[in-house]
Amino acid sequence: MSHSNSRRQFLTKSGLAAAALSLGIFSRASENRTNVREKKKELEVYKKGLALSTWNAGIIANNAALATMSTGGNATDMAEEGVKVIEADYSNLSVGLGGLPDREGHTTLDACIMNSIGQAGSVCFLEKIKHPVTVARMVMERTPHVMMVGEGAQQFALSQGMTLEDYESPEAVKAYKEWLVKSEYKPIINIENHDTIGMLTMDTNGDIAGSCTTSGLAFKMRGRVGDSPIIGAGLYIDNEIGGATGTGLGETVLRSCTAFLIVELMRQGASPQEACEEAIKRVEKINRFMKDDYQVGFLAVNKQGEVGAFGLRPGFNYALHKNGANQLIDAKYHLKK
Repeated sequence: MSHSNSRRQFLTKSGLAAAALSLGIFSRASENRTNVREKKKELEVYKKGLALSTWNAGIIANNAALATMSTGGNATDMAEEGVKVIEADYSNLSVGLGGLPDREGHTTLDACIMNSIGQAGSVCFLEKIKHPVTVARMVMERTPHVMMVGEGAQQFALSQGMTLEDYESPEAVKAYKEWLVKSEYKPIINIENHDTIGMLTMDTNGDIAGSCTTSGLAFKMRGRVGDSPIIGAGLYIDNEIGGATGTGLGETVLRSCTAFLIVELMRQGASPQEACEEAIKRVEKINRFMKDDYQVGFLAVNKQGEVGAFGLRPGFNYALHKNGANQLIDAKYHLKK
């Protein structure tokens, strides 16, 4: 081979190598730019979305809700996926299969969900199903009904591909055995009343949805259902106005239909904060025959993304994910003693 041919081959190979190198660098740079764009897009989504939920578990739930939206989820997806994380946390003693049982030792679950077009789904007295909020959504989207209960709700869940799970929380079992010694029902304010995670969500379109899920009050009478799965009591959404949810002693909320009340107050011009405060006063008035040993807290959001939160007594807190920040906040309260 001549010197000139060798040189041409060397230059050709060198050129190809350089081209390949430059293409590799360009490819990596392009990939990096794509990643940066995706991160910026995700950040913008996080800034536009909103999630509001009860108690400190809401921090984790809010993150899950916003993550759902960043992959194309709407407000209903956010409301479902956010609380599913808490249902799956078997260390939680008031939500999901890890929850404290009723007086007969059975853990029963209640949940509801409501979307931005007025549809709602609910399940009550459901056993051995990991995600009652998902069953509630199936009721909403796959049946002509709003509420299903007990064995029927379980059969429906199984028909939709869900499976039975026999799980007993060791901590819940221990607590139940200790309770059996005296078998006295004495709820502890801000501890045993952490019986719900209620969530309100707003997506990038400004649509609002909500969800509520619970294992109910510990050591309740078998068959008892509180406010959490009741549309208008534990949760209510009107996409033209806003949404509301609550937590605490369910019986007091059921007597007041407070979620619906809060939304209607906002319809009449009240801010979310004003509406929550008025609802708490109504609860106190309607339940004045009761002893002063219960707690209730409400959350609300309006179409403008303004939020409200108020408790009957100190101790109620909530998580707010807004403008890209997720924080736990102590709610203001009505009774100072």
